[in-house]
Amino acid sequence: MVPKIDQNSIFSSSLNAILTTILNKYSFNGVANVHIPDGYLSPTTVVVSYLVVAPLWVYGFKRLKRSLNEETLPMIGALTALSFVIMMFNIPIPGGTSGHAVGAALIAIMFDPWIASIAVSLVLFIQAVVFADGGISALAVNALAMAFGGAFGGYYLFKLLRSHAYAPFVAGWASAVVASVIIALGLGIQPLFWSEGDKPLYFPFDLTITLPALVGEHALIFGVIEGIFTTIAYRFLTRKDAA
Repeated sequence: MVPKIDQNSIFSSSLNAILTTILNKYSFNGVANVHIPDGYLSPTTVVVSYLVVAPLWVYGFKRLKRSLNEETLPMIGALTALSFVIMMFNIPIPGGTSGHAVGAALIAIMFDPWIASIAVSLVLFIQAVVFADGGISALAVNALAMAFGGAFGGYYLFKLLRSHAYAPFVAGWASAVVASVIIALGLGIQPLFWSEGDKPLYFPFDLTITLPALVGEHALIFGVIEGIFTTIAYRFLTRKDAA
């Protein structure tokens, strides 16, 4: 059941937040790289990842289309906008990438993991095409990690623990960690399979670096941030229903 709150007001506020975030972020010199950029993945990895994610996108869009109505559209739009905003704030970490909150778990537990996957995939697409934040060639891997991995990982843990007050936190934390594992694997296999002698052709660090760097940082820092964000947002969105 969608919470009975002022959804149009939330949607308008979220759009204003997007514009403010964009203006603030791009008024500085230089842009931090949030997602895997072009050139980090081999052509084989790119092709395989698109072949894997394409049917998931098709099925997810069908699920989303069936779910859209006058009641759900404003809230889905608002949460997608919120995901866009929080993904614009990132902190560089060791291993050649950055970490940030995503919001996939929140959308998944409020609606459905398929809806969350499509919503976050759309955010990733806009960031890649409009702001060059993540590469087009890496979009499928980024989506598999942050959209699908994050949404389904967070959703099923929430379902398992939903009778406990800490369920939203664990869902958010798990969402970030699952996403980081997929990203770490996608990057870490590059020098193992695509190198000329000792020279990597694409991303230069193997799994011994990407797994501890990415997964460790997300388990200890960004997963906690995602968990706190998910908990606060979930309680705010559901408290009106309980009243």
